[in-house]
Amino acid sequence: MLSIVEVQELVQKKIDGFCRKNGSAGIYQPVNYILSLGGKRLRPALSILSAQVFTDEIDDAVYPAIAVEIFHNFTLMHDDIMDEAPLRRGKATVHEKWNSSVAILSGDAMMIQSYQLLRKTNPEKFLEVYDLFNKTAIEVCEGQQLDMDFEKRMDVTLNEYIEMIRLKTSVLLAGAMKIGAIIGGADSLNADRMYRIGEYSGLAFQLLDDYLDVFGDQTKVGKQEAGDIISDKKTYLLIKAIERAEGEDAEVLKYWIGKRPKDPTEKVKAIKAIFSKLEVDIALKEKVMDYHDRALSELDAIKVDAERKKPIYDFAETLIGRQH
Repeated sequence: MLSIVEVQELVQKKIDGFCRKNGSAGIYQPVNYILSLGGKRLRPALSILSAQVFTDEIDDAVYPAIAVEIFHNFTLMHDDIMDEAPLRRGKATVHEKWNSSVAILSGDAMMIQSYQLLRKTNPEKFLEVYDLFNKTAIEVCEGQQLDMDFEKRMDVTLNEYIEMIRLKTSVLLAGAMKIGAIIGGADSLNADRMYRIGEYSGLAFQLLDDYLDVFGDQTKVGKQEAGDIISDKKTYLLIKAIERAEGEDAEVLKYWIGKRPKDPTEKVKAIKAIFSKLEVDIALKEKVMDYHDRALSELDAIKVDAERKKPIYDFAETLIGRQH
């Protein structure tokens, strides 16, 4: 049985091979660049590990898993343009290193490449995997649209926010894991359980991103420090703070939200202090543990040898303790 680290190494070798085949000029240079920035490769690794839960023959799961990773990085390239983000994994984003037109075109090429890889799925499983991939892809777009819509609103609820991150972030992890389960031969009940494991884990993952953006070690996070606060991003922390704030705290939030000072240090300090005072960081961590527990409950319900599920258990435990 392969561990998550071993599968991540396998995935990285496949990504490196993919980049070599791309060549190094034109639209492929930015593609290779964003893929060279690394990342945990969790989605493709968990897709392959999900297949391993049900079969020892995981080779058929590799190309669809890589397709998910290429699609994921395509969305990152375009999201960075929309968010005007200067950094991705501690390095300049594609639109900063080149320009927005280059990033759009190279991102489009990545999307097409993801479908080329997906086409290598076992023909017996292809249509089911293809339909799930398409459903997931359009949901990711829906989530990004909601995220942009929220920029103009001050009345975003926590339920709306959870639905947005479910679509924007969680469904891709869920879809990757279900794709692996389908290819591994899982029945529909267990394939759906694997989807929910990914869904709950993805929600926990994104909520932790909210926390780390503000309270994490920025040398490890690899993004602009407190970028969510600076850009007034409607995160769990901010929505919860607006919900809880009264009197002076509410006035401070009202004062700073919408302001984009050249030096954001004072804004970050003021809003971060309110987050801590209102203990919204604690509320967020409790929500993370709730989703973590739900994911483990779904995994427990899959009746296979415990050794087959161990890498996914290990991932779930690592997820809630991560620092970046």
